[in-house]
Amino acid sequence: MRRRWLPDNVTSFKDGSGRTRYRYRKKGLPQYLFRSEPGTTRFMEEYENAKSALPVSKQKHADGSFHALIVSYYRSKKWVRMMPSSQQARRNVIERFRAKHGDKPVARLEARHIDRWMSDIAADTPHAANTLRKVLIQLMKHAILLGWRRDNPALVTDAIPIESDGFHCWTEEEIAQYDERWPLGTRERLAKELLLYTSLRRGDMVNVGRQHRRGDKLVLRHAKNKSDTVIRILPPLEAALASLDSEHLTYLVTQTGKAFTAAGFGNWFRERCNMAGLPHCTAHGLRKAMARRLAESSVTYLQGRAVTGHRSDAMFAHYAAKADNAAMADEALDQMAEKFNLGGKALDKIAKLGQKSE
Repeated sequence: MRRRWLPDNVTSFKDGSGRTRYRYRKKGLPQYLFRSEPGTTRFMEEYENAKSALPVSKQKHADGSFHALIVSYYRSKKWVRMMPSSQQARRNVIERFRAKHGDKPVARLEARHIDRWMSDIAADTPHAANTLRKVLIQLMKHAILLGWRRDNPALVTDAIPIESDGFHCWTEEEIAQYDERWPLGTRERLAKELLLYTSLRRGDMVNVGRQHRRGDKLVLRHAKNKSDTVIRILPPLEAALASLDSEHLTYLVTQTGKAFTAAGFGNWFRERCNMAGLPHCTAHGLRKAMARRLAESSVTYLQGRAVTGHRSDAMFAHYAAKADNAAMADEALDQMAEKFNLGGKALDKIAKLGQKSE
């Protein structure tokens, strides 16, 4: 059913449970089922991705070829349920692989082939080599579901070890330097406070607005891992929100009053960091900074995850790895000394015992 207020080539329908769903259908392009509701920024991002999807080839691909496997994978429930941003990133890798190996039979792929391909690109781009491996693992899983293979040769290969901490974690000095360059009343300052005090990824942060506020709290959704957090609005964020009171759907908007896209915001914020003399700082690094601050405040992993939205202790620990261990050790020893009465008179007694032994 076509509704007047829906974008071109988008129709609504009722699924098996009676829920209203929306899909994009245009001749020559893959059908796409939307995850978000019409009228939201994320829905329009999905719509743009659906319009720019690769055309469905009319060519009859050989049965059992990588061409045929990839066409089938694009129609799989795993692909349809994937976030649009994840689809785009994965599609880039798949299509580069397809251009080179699309005509080859899936059944003939061996672990040694994958290992050689990874080695060819590992010297210059080890991350790309590991990403190719991840994509081939998923494609081979799909091939097993289709009955084209019984094994997954990509699982036999090893990922390339990469000595990297990932995105740089902002220090307190860098946060202060940014604040000095971008004072309250600027969009740049609001962007930083939203990133830091919501702990959201940029793709989620750009959608936050008054509709997410409940009194002094923000009810937030982490789309990547489908977790929810309820964050109290701390004074720095409250001050930034008050300094740029807006009637827009989202708190942060472009200079023309439109909502940011995730990619557009990332580029804009990187430029603002450069202008503040912080070219190595990124939006995601502020998420790490919040995890660091939480760790340095001696919160439990469970408490920290309640703020950042991480699904596991291990991932929260990875983000909090830049915490000041020396300061935390001092605090831990102070707490232990207080619990076991190792301060004041107890220390004097230990000192006297030492003198007697001499």
